Amino acid sequence: MEKKRILIIEDDQRITENLTKGLQEKGFDTEVAYDGQIGLRLALSGRFDLILLDVNLPVMNGYEVCGKIREKDSQIPIIMLTALGETDDKITGFEKGADDYIVKPFEYRELIARVNVFLKRAYAENENNANLLRIADLEINLESKMASRQGKTIDLTPKEFSLLEYLIRNKGKVISKAEIAEKIWEGNNAENSLNVIEVYINFLRKKIDKDFEPKLIHTKTGMGYVLKDE
Repeated sequence: MEKKRILIIEDDQRITENLTKGLQEKGFDTEVAYDGQIGLRLALSGRFDLILLDVNLPVMNGYEVCGKIREKDSQIPIIMLTALGETDDKITGFEKGADDYIVKPFEYRELIARVNVFLKRAYAENENNANLLRIADLEINLESKMASRQGKTIDLTPKEFSLLEYLIRNKGKVISKAEIAEKIWEGNNAENSLNVIEVYINFLRKKIDKDFEPKLIHTKTGMGYVLKDE
């Protein structure tokens, strides 16, 4: 079973070390960001299953980070960790889109219990939405073969849809032309396929990136393409 990945956005090194150690002992993979701006960039990469988010952060505070994550991703569980325990502080966190709010100092066992609750809930929701794939505000429906961004329907040809589906299933990963040719064009006439892939990538860019921000399809020169939210 694939390990669940947790992003810790927290500037207190002692806390991050304890959280990292404890979560890894429970079988989670973790990554740490020590300021809000870096945390936001990582959070929008689509590589994590849950976010632990401090409020008092350098560069960008946790409320801002939470709000910006929610503009792009309504699904990922966000648990705020903070010393600010007043009711108004909690309300602000929930209004920004936090799923839970734990006041420091907290009981570690309680944190783990809440993490597990939200991961199970997210897994159940994903099972119910097994036909939907998402990155940022782009969504594709595997059953209806429809794509949309910011709620606007995007018409795709069958081959464009297959290419986009493969990119979104491998979001954050650089995919070479050779791999795309093998998986989408099934290795038929490889040399011609490599040329056609570039054409189809440009087709997709015009349809899902040209009129939207942020851009999602990125070229890694000499390596291939990657679908990511930056």
